[in-house]
Amino acid sequence: MKKIPEHIAESASLTERAKKIIEELRIVEILEDAGAEVNLVGSLRMGLLSKHQDIDFHIYTDTLDVEESYNMIGKLASDKRVEKVLFGNLADTDEHCFEWHLWCRDECDSLWQIDIIQILKGSTSDGYFEKIADEIASSSSPEQKDTIIRLKYETPEEEKIMGIEYYAAVIKDGVRNYAEFTEWRKNHKFEGIFEW
Repeated sequence: MKKIPEHIAESASLTERAKKIIEELRIVEILEDAGAEVNLVGSLRMGLLSKHQDIDFHIYTDTLDVEESYNMIGKLASDKRVEKVLFGNLADTDEHCFEWHLWCRDECDSLWQIDIIQILKGSTSDGYFEKIADEIASSSSPEQKDTIIRLKYETPEEEKIMGIEYYAAVIKDGVRNYAEFTEWRKNHKFEGIFEW
């Protein structure tokens, strides 16, 4: 029987732990009960979760009301496992959103970051990142997903690299190892919104 690579096994374990956090905190139910359309985005949606323990949601509402948003997130923050909450008001920018960042402990006492971006329905970003995530997931082979996860684990902690950089390097340009990835990054700069 073929042994599962350590980075793949770890990614699978983190994925299960992330799903358990979502279920135990009742994230989807609480947000939907408040009238939001809730979509998982990011590496968890794509099956590419690695050592950075984060969970990303984009939620959509008809209005951006600060008080209503605080009440909604307050229900999540009332769970004793949630240690910290940060809020960013970008309603009057081109982003048309509120940014919520929560940090909570899981059963292994590991700290997870949960990003909940509340976006105005019908704005420029409505559905954009979900579409990109699904395109990346559908256009990547099992071997490419393996490479992406491995590269994420090989990245030094002090390096801050956006997920899209791994995906573009491996899926679009055939990068196979960290040395190639480092060289690839010298010639590719990602700023702001990107096209897939």
